[in-house]
Amino acid sequence: MGEPTDRTDTGDQADDATALTAEDIGAALGERATLVQFSSAFCQPCRATRRILTEVVDMVEGVAHAEIDAESRLDLVRRLNVMRTPTVLVLDARGRVTRRASGQPRKADVIAAIGLAVS
Repeated sequence: MGEPTDRTDTGDQADDATALTAEDIGAALGERATLVQFSSAFCQPCRATRRILTEVVDMVEGVAHAEIDAESRLDLVRRLNVMRTPTVLVLDARGRVTRRASGQPRKADVIAAIGLAVS
């Protein structure tokens, strides 16, 4: 996802073998893409990230957003190597992780990552 606010994770393409199901994330996958956000209770950037992702979902047809409480889903945190919150994964229509970033993303970067996931 390009340039996250914090440079811990540069938004590199994820391993093609990593895929998530609706059961994994506790929500239906989007028809075209899904934004999966790992958050924690007292994370201020998580709230801002939620607003950004909600705005993007409202703008882009066929995209869903699922927010996961990292503390309650340690199985996924470990499986996906989530090191901090917020972490955002972009899934394609089949649930494959195509991009990831840590820190608060910019709206333009999220839209660009969705474009790569649906192409």
